[in-house]
Amino acid sequence: MSEQPENTPHTAPVPAPAPDSAGEREQRAKQRVVRLGSQRFAPGEGPLPDPAGSHYERRIRSFQPRRSRVTAGQAEAMLKRWPDWGLDIDGKRVLDLDEMFGGLPVVLEIGFGMGEATAQMAAADPGTGILAVDVHTPGQGNLLGLADRNGLTNVRVANGDAIILLREMLPPESLTGCRVYFPDPWPKSRHHKRRLIQPDFLTLLAPRLAKGGLLHCATDWEPYAEQMLEVLTAHPDFENSQADGGYAPRPGFRPLTRFEGQGLDKGHVVHDLLFHRR
Repeated sequence: MSEQPENTPHTAPVPAPAPDSAGEREQRAKQRVVRLGSQRFAPGEGPLPDPAGSHYERRIRSFQPRRSRVTAGQAEAMLKRWPDWGLDIDGKRVLDLDEMFGGLPVVLEIGFGMGEATAQMAAADPGTGILAVDVHTPGQGNLLGLADRNGLTNVRVANGDAIILLREMLPPESLTGCRVYFPDPWPKSRHHKRRLIQPDFLTLLAPRLAKGGLLHCATDWEPYAEQMLEVLTAHPDFENSQADGGYAPRPGFRPLTRFEGQGLDKGHVVHDLLFHRR
């Protein structure tokens, strides 16, 4: 046995790195989120703050971006799934929905909140693709997390303005339906012009719907429900599914959301409107 030469350092074996714990992964994901007025991600890892930039004219918008903190879990879901299941509405390309959803019929959902109802509908109907649009980053991360954990491959999350998506990025008759659940009612009279369901919106949407495609709206704000019914009834491209020309019962495919349940507990009345494209 040879002796270790004097002054030669002893080298201990290097231990293999321990596998990352879930907490460490979440912390690392959280550290990668960049704060720029609100939580945002590095390019390619998550939604851009303003994907359409200044490419399109400024107009009265029907949505108000909500700035709130992205949790570590939402950030991790975004980093994992956004590259495959997310897209920015930049208005620079026309989407191939057949390729995106593997040939499934596609429904556009405008405004999905935290995504619980969207995930439930996707799980209940795996044969339909859902293109879900919102500007709320925590909700985008939450929906991607729900889709990932439940193996929901029929959900895609779009970040940005649904008007630009419809006008610039969706081909004619590419949608079998559109869902607008509990949009901002903009209750003040001076803000009614911001409501989404307006004649111009319906004129933009109609050509993107296949003939017979379903537009399904729901609201718990009575004056907005009345306006929706009036505007939809008057539009030449849409026909009420109800023979009496009124509101529809809540269809079984629309889940009762937590938000809706809270409203019902307060005595709110929820109205569903189901109109088909002529």
